[in-house]
Amino acid sequence: MTANAARAGKITIGADLEVNRLGYGAMRLTGEGVWGPHPDHENAIAVLKKVIELGVDFIDTANSYGPETNESLIHEALYPYPEGLVIATKGGLTRSGPNKWERNGDPVHLREQCELSLQRLGLETIDLYQLHAPDPEIPYAESVGALAELQREGLIRHVGISNVDSVQLEVALDIVDVVSVQNRFSISDRGSLEVLLACERHGLAFLPWFPLVAGSLEEDEVIDRIAARHDATRYQVAIAWLLQRSPVMLPIPGTSSIAHLEENVAAGAIRLSEEEMLELEAVA
Repeated sequence: MTANAARAGKITIGADLEVNRLGYGAMRLTGEGVWGPHPDHENAIAVLKKVIELGVDFIDTANSYGPETNESLIHEALYPYPEGLVIATKGGLTRSGPNKWERNGDPVHLREQCELSLQRLGLETIDLYQLHAPDPEIPYAESVGALAELQREGLIRHVGISNVDSVQLEVALDIVDVVSVQNRFSISDRGSLEVLLACERHGLAFLPWFPLVAGSLEEDEVIDRIAARHDATRYQVAIAWLLQRSPVMLPIPGTSSIAHLEENVAAGAIRLSEEEMLELEAVA
């Protein structure tokens, strides 16, 4: 299988951002518990450079990854950025330690974090800025409104939201032209199916996080049989299923291994039959 993200086809985010429909989630290029820098700095740099070599032109990060170290790493590895590369980042989560995540949707905080992300990434405008998660202590409309204001000021080009239900999606759409939703979704976790269907109706990109269930996809007779038929791994089948499950899907599998990165990108060349898709639809 050819390892080039272009084999997955194209998707348009908003009206002006066309990217290959297989991106890269940079979260794994951090320390244990998504805390601190990655222990192998040179390898992390090499992975990001390989991302570009493989035709991936959509990278997802967040100010909370590290925190802060992930955005700085991307700048170190790739700046000046190649033409056409879209770097999406997020704000709205704070960190107090490894594997600890706290929500902060206060408009003042979101503005501060957006400005800091711009500095770390070396950008004047962030192509896609996403509200990382709703904050139960802040009215959701206020948090989304803060991103709408940042967009009006030109600090961000497009607004995305993450970890939302269908009601929150509609609230956001009433405030600003949301172009994407990033929710957990995979072949073994379809809890956000209603949100995915809403994205299809509204023409929004859907970025499934945890697309490979953190590399722990359990053995399944159906998945393994289909994988063998395509001379692929079960994880490649999981990515191929996502790509064919919906035309608005933009998978962003992450890894800190060049070998696994090449494997993930090669999955964009797999074409599952209608029968195989039906078989996989029954897997849960």
